[in-house]
This record gives sequence, structure tokens and C-alpha cells, in this order.
Amino acid sequence: MRAIFLNNIVPRDYYTILKPGILYGNVITIIAGFILASNGRVLDWRLLLVTVLGLSFVMAGGCVFNNYHDRDIDALMERTKSRVLVRKAISIRSAIMYGAVLSLLGFTLLAFYTNKVTVMVALFGFFVYAVLYTLWLKRTSVHSTFVGALSGAVPPVIGYVAVRGEIDLVATVLFLILVTWQIPHAFAIALYRLSDYTAARIPVLPVARGIKKTKIQMFLYIVFFIIATLSLSVFGRLSYMYFYTMMILGILWLMFSCKGFFIKEIDERRWARKMFFLSLIILMAWCLLLIGGGVS
Repeated sequence: MRAIFLNNIVPRDYYTILKPGILYGNVITIIAGFILASNGRVLDWRLLLVTVLGLSFVMAGGCVFNNYHDRDIDALMERTKSRVLVRKAISIRSAIMYGAVLSLLGFTLLAFYTNKVTVMVALFGFFVYAVLYTLWLKRTSVHSTFVGALSGAVPPVIGYVAVRGEIDLVATVLFLILVTWQIPHAFAIALYRLSDYTAARIPVLPVARGIKKTKIQMFLYIVFFIIATLSLSVFGRLSYMYFYTMMILGILWLMFSCKGFFIKEIDERRWARKMFFLSLIILMAWCLLLIGGGVS
């Protein structure tokens, strides 16, 4: 009985509470920032490994705390009603301790093996996500998406400053790229899961101010995303392949965003779902361009 409990319940539950999809998505952006700072090749594999592991532990701890605080509203949404803490598969005390240990381990790794700037940026991201977003703005403000995007933009900056040890113009552009990507990405989720957010009374933009205003914001942020990604080719000394690939992908994303203004109401969810997946494809392409030789 004890073996069955350990093998079939505990490992899976302690794994899913970390929101592994978010972690895996962020790992590739850390690597992209790291390789960009290393001028296209990894010179210190130990530093890369420690940076990835350290920030992954920090993010995992933040996700556990987010799951803990949001367990009541998670129970109201179809997408999240089966999460670990909603099902009470893990005790509240165990979850809090788990999150604290993960966060402490992550910050310890970063503090001992990277540099002060890396630790400070990680602290900023953790504070914004676990405190400003989770504890305060998610339930109270339509601006929570923007604030959450600030923490979501930290991983590539962490990868970059772990190598360079400073926040320069390129690090700032990396941050802006991820902020402007995160917002239309998050709005696509909000539109696709609009009934969930309405049921939980979470004041995301389409709930608080309507679908049309959300689509306008998505369009504008995609424009800003295109400008930011293309400017990186100048400030980051990237190749023409990077410039033209990101220009084409950005324009395609913008065109598909425009399509949202002309679709029928019955097709809103399908369009939002496609916008979500398109945003993931674009982010993956951006990372792979940096990792695979975007530096000239």
C-alpha cells in the first residue's frame, strides 16, 4: 500500500503542482538569452546548467505558491478544477513547505554560482509574480495581465545577465520582447477561456472591458512585439535570417490578429485558440533563431 501511494500519487501530484508546462516553456527562453549573451555559443556549460536549474526552482516555487493562493478560484474554473490543491491531494502545509524549499534552493544556486544582478532580477520576477500578481492584482485589477507579463519576461534576461553580469540595452530589449509577447498570449487564453474567468470573477480585460477592446490591445501589443524583435537584430548584432524570419512571423501574427475583428461570435473561441497556439509557435521560433545561430 505504501509503495502504491508513493509511486502512483505523490510523485505525480508534486510534479503537476509545479505547472511543468510553464517551466519548460521558460527554460528555452533562459537558454536563448544565455546563448545570445555568449555570442552564439556556450563557453561555460556549468553556468548554463546552474542558471537553468536555479531559475527553474525559483519559478517552480512561485507556481506552488500561486496554486496555494488560487485554490478557491481554481475550483470554479473548468480548466483548473482538477488541480492538486483543489482535489486536496496535497496538504496546504506540505504545499507551502514545498514551495519554500524550491524557492530557497533556486535562489541559493543563483547566489553561489551566478552574480548579483542575476539574483536581483530573479528576486524581481518572483516578487512580481508571487506577491503583486498572485496576492493582489489577479483578483482586483484589469491590469494584472500586464503586471504578470513583467514576471514572465524575466527568464531570457536572467540567461543574458548570468553571462554579462549587467543590464544593458540588449537585456532591456529582451525584456520588452517578452512583455509584448506575453500580453496578447495571455489575452488569447482569456478569450478562449472566457466562461471560466467570468465564473471565477477574475477581472481580465475581456471580462472587465469587453472583447473588442481586448482585440485592439492584442493588435497594438503585437505591433510593439514586432518592433522589439526587429530592434534586437540591431542591438544584438543578429543575422539577416533572424530579422526577416521574425518580420514575416510578426506580420502573420498581426494579420491573424486583424482577422479577429471580422469573425462571427460563434467563431470567437476557435480564433482565440489559434491565436494562443500561434503565439507559442512564434516564441519557439524566436528562441530557436537565437539558439541556432542568429548571431552574425
